[in-house]
Amino acid sequence: MKQLVFHGTSIIIGKGSLEYIKNLEFKKAFIITGGQSMIKSGVISMVKDMIEKANREVFIYSGITKNPDTKTVLNGLERVKEFKPDIIISIGGGSSIDAAKIITLFYEYEDINFSNVLENKLPEYRSKVKFVAVPSTSGTGTEVTKVSVITFKEKNLKIGIKCGALIPDVAILDPNLTMTMPDNIAAETGMDALTHALECYTNNALDDFTEVMAKGAVEGLFKYLPYSYKDKDIVSREKVHNFQCMAGCAFSNVGLGMVHGISHAFGGRYNMAHGLANAIVLPYVLQYNSRNKLVAEKLKYLSKIIDREDIIEAVKELKRELNIPLSFKEAGILEENFKKDFHLLVDNSLLGSTRVNPILVTREHMEYIVNSIYEGKDIDI
Repeated sequence: MKQLVFHGTSIIIGKGSLEYIKNLEFKKAFIITGGQSMIKSGVISMVKDMIEKANREVFIYSGITKNPDTKTVLNGLERVKEFKPDIIISIGGGSSIDAAKIITLFYEYEDINFSNVLENKLPEYRSKVKFVAVPSTSGTGTEVTKVSVITFKEKNLKIGIKCGALIPDVAILDPNLTMTMPDNIAAETGMDALTHALECYTNNALDDFTEVMAKGAVEGLFKYLPYSYKDKDIVSREKVHNFQCMAGCAFSNVGLGMVHGISHAFGGRYNMAHGLANAIVLPYVLQYNSRNKLVAEKLKYLSKIIDREDIIEAVKELKRELNIPLSFKEAGILEENFKKDFHLLVDNSLLGSTRVNPILVTREHMEYIVNSIYEGKDIDI
């Protein structure tokens, strides 16, 4: 028996869907955002005006950094406790929404904190506060998942926290918010979404429902991501925005794999953007996992779906088209640092999603894989 949970209350899609916030019932809204992009674009002020015109209270918190860590979350939590909202609205990239998820969880359940969140069985529901996620980038799918990734600096590791209470009640997918994405963000987040779809599709826990979503996301992202990156048109941006959400719905119910295990290790150690790390790792893990007969068959089928001879080579071609480094060395990680950190990186790469990889990975193999990804050498074991 398996329980599938695809989202909270609803997913609102389409141009101008940000206006849906007007339809929500609340008295005090706490808005969480990241850097300055949503502020400079006028999105935050527009939402603030929308709320104030309805004679409701609103507080803007813009203290979320890239790769949010435990300190960032706790700082935001303090502001939430002071304001006492009945709704939390996160507007921004995956980092903003992931941080807001944990802030919301800790606000709802005061007995949960970072000292026990990794050990205790976590709740599946919320009742005290509503949570709305409005992504401005197209990659993480976090607006519909039960996962939040937080950096634990003392462990040099990004850790995924998972429970049903983290699922937003409402996800708003307004493609207008994606039009200000810089080229590198559009590329990296798009590859993040493709990673989710491919890892989900090759996961052993794939089922009939999630198979359709993951397959559709792979096909759609291969078709529209290059246009989203090069042309920056609203049609392709909207398509990528929707397909990344589909990938999120799928992997939230299935799981991921070794790509995320390795990318969390490197991202946590070197403060590397999640999408970039995933994009670098993806083709190498697909090469390794294709030793599994079922995975090889799935990849062969996907190759036909996207009208390519070999989907792994297609991933490499797409990375080149998006100007994404092919290795961690090319991405700028110094060799002396890599050698110094090697055993830590291998240890941490064996944790997390690697434990549900289609193939059981030995330490010896992980050492080879990590070194190959750093150097940019094909996997041949």
